[in-house]
Amino acid sequence: MIRRLFRRIKNTLRRKRTTGWALAALLPCMLLYGVFFAPPFSFPIDSYVRLTQGSAAKDVAEHLKDRNIIRSTFMFEAALRWYGDTSIIAGEYYLTGRQGVFTIARRITSGDFDVEPIKITVPEGTSVRGITALLSAVPDFDSEAFYEIAKDKEGRLFPDTYFILPGEDPTLVLKRFEDNFAKQTSQAQVALAVSAFGRPMEEVIVMASLLEKEANNSHDRRLIAGILWSRIELSIPLQVDAVFPYLIGKGSRNLTKADLQTDSPYNTYVNKGLPPGPITNPGLSAILDAVTPTETDYLFYLADRGGTTYYSVTYEQHLRNRAKHLGS
Repeated sequence: MIRRLFRRIKNTLRRKRTTGWALAALLPCMLLYGVFFAPPFSFPIDSYVRLTQGSAAKDVAEHLKDRNIIRSTFMFEAALRWYGDTSIIAGEYYLTGRQGVFTIARRITSGDFDVEPIKITVPEGTSVRGITALLSAVPDFDSEAFYEIAKDKEGRLFPDTYFILPGEDPTLVLKRFEDNFAKQTSQAQVALAVSAFGRPMEEVIVMASLLEKEANNSHDRRLIAGILWSRIELSIPLQVDAVFPYLIGKGSRNLTKADLQTDSPYNTYVNKGLPPGPITNPGLSAILDAVTPTETDYLFYLADRGGTTYYSVTYEQHLRNRAKHLGS
């Protein structure tokens, strides 16, 4: 009985010593993990980190440490070597939650971005500035840089639905817009219609950009195209109000007589012919309307506040339409 009791006590002491040794061995491991491997407490959950093309592992490590994504640059570079590749795949990485240094290293050496593209729909007749505003909804997208490289491309950024990755290079996004424009306008239907009309594509795009803002349907756009091309042939100023939001940010209802004298080559009241460039990015329908105008005797038109357009042959008829439908 006494011998059995001593045996139990001995076994209990042995288990306690074993547990103590295990804890003594585990604590340094936990400390090592917490100091070098575990994500920082201030890890930026639900955020993006962008890695640029050609970045060296050392520079990436410093960047990740500055962003509180890793604790140790040394362990990060060691983790890269563990995966057998220190090359960095550039791009935008989404951090859904706290991730350890080995997980981060694996992701950026395999291109595991964990991002979903953002759907951006650009309506027909949207200006470069308007497109830039739409793109600003894409996380970590440099919309200012996009505007700087796109502002001279007015008229040639095709309005369509695009899927943009967070942090995507603005140069690549611009190229997709331009490539789409080239693809759409090279279609046989469009190319043949423009060629048959006999005016340069540059002029057609300018006209189409005006039509996008002057009417919301093909029937009226073709009638207005006929009027505007006739005015050009007759050397009559186009007097298109649609240029003023582009010029001074004011629509037809708010224009003053002084506004109509704004000193700009885009002012179609003081200059004859087409403006020097497009004011929007037109869609295919407006481009085709520009080269298939409806021939009439009309030289004047106006739209009421409900969007209905009225046409007239003489200026006197035009004034009567203004008085009747606009009260002015």
